[in-house]
Amino acid sequence: MRILIVDDEEVALNSIKRLIKWRGIRNVDTCNNGRDAIAKIKETDFDIVLLDLLMPEIDGLQVLESTKPYRPHTEFIILTAIDDIPTTVKAIRLGAYDYLVKPVDNDLLFLAVKRAYEHRGLLIGLSVTAGHDQSKIPSAFSEIITRDPRMCTLLTYAQVMATSGNPIMITGESGTGKELVARGIHKAGPMPQGPFIAVNVSAIPASMFESQFFGHTKGAFTGAEIQHRGYFEQADGGTLFLDEIGELPVGLQTKLLRVLEEKSFYPLGAAKPVWVDVRIISASNSDIEKSCQEGSFRLDLLYRLKSIHIHLPPLQERTSDIPLLASHFLRKACDIYKKNIIGFSPEAIDLLNGRNYPGNVRELAQIVENAVLLTDSNMILPSHLGMVSTKQSSISRQLCTLKENDEAHLIYVLTNVSGDRGKAAQILGITVRQLQRKIAVMRKNPQWEAVLRDI
Repeated sequence: MRILIVDDEEVALNSIKRLIKWRGIRNVDTCNNGRDAIAKIKETDFDIVLLDLLMPEIDGLQVLESTKPYRPHTEFIILTAIDDIPTTVKAIRLGAYDYLVKPVDNDLLFLAVKRAYEHRGLLIGLSVTAGHDQSKIPSAFSEIITRDPRMCTLLTYAQVMATSGNPIMITGESGTGKELVARGIHKAGPMPQGPFIAVNVSAIPASMFESQFFGHTKGAFTGAEIQHRGYFEQADGGTLFLDEIGELPVGLQTKLLRVLEEKSFYPLGAAKPVWVDVRIISASNSDIEKSCQEGSFRLDLLYRLKSIHIHLPPLQERTSDIPLLASHFLRKACDIYKKNIIGFSPEAIDLLNGRNYPGNVRELAQIVENAVLLTDSNMILPSHLGMVSTKQSSISRQLCTLKENDEAHLIYVLTNVSGDRGKAAQILGITVRQLQRKIAVMRKNPQWEAVLRDI
């Protein structure tokens, strides 16, 4: 058993550490602040984290919320001197296994640790089974193509959490498969036979929000010639998936929060409320916590939507899935365009494996589909992928100035991210504006002008 103790009070920290070691657990690490705790938990797969709630700067709830999505099988036990029910509920919703009030009885603490470790073992056992074979992924998530251990673990966790019926928030970059996971959660949830209504929140004009979500009666406003059932009523007895929830205007967030709390609403023009039983799954590729700090997203709405949090990794963190996904998209495209292509050449697979995918799985699917359209042979070759080989694009090593070396490296990075300025700036450790200034200067050099024009 590997345990991390997090507490800003040195006396409490050492006391708990001695107790744990006295009980025979030798692998114990400590940390006295939230910032270092987040870094340690993300770097190390601890079995149990004993987490103090009240700490300066970053408190225990913030540590829990920041790390639980990355370590779904690590069990967190909250320790606090304050017996506060709303805080307890919030901690459990964020994924804490238990919540103990200081001063904690020694036997009670060790019993909580033991039970948390047993619970972790149960989940690990499920995820290991899922990780061995694609067919062992929970059946509700069968549309998701993966053999990546981390993804299998996340899907097993999603399967377990889906049964609760509580709101779930899915975060991750664009193209990582958030809607597919949402559909799997719906299938694994308590109302799988009910409707699944997917709504892109950012695509709905503010003036149409109430009518689209809550519906309206005939004659409720000019042009309302028939009665309309809104998204909430359409999803009654099932799931409402709110994609890009972070784009919802602040003025409309209050109306959404009220419906989530009361489970009823008035369609426009109606005299009586409509009651619904709807499971809410939301998704975002933006940093909603930052939006809350900036005041553009309500914190109470975030807590309501994020009782369970699932974070999907980008494709570059599950590169072992690239050949598997590419083969799947190849078969799919061949069926659509009636082509007989047996697979990818080794060089083409190398190119796919070495590429960065800002658009993640969606981008890979598009690349493969385009390759199928372009090829007139029974094999996908590098020329069909629209990519430049890393070996071809790399600048040959030669004696040169530091300035020339920096410029060559900038070209190398831009080529490997397919010209994505934001991605390139992040890799180079500079701002996008600094990168653009460098590119502008380099365009004046004939050596680089043609190269930059093609990136």
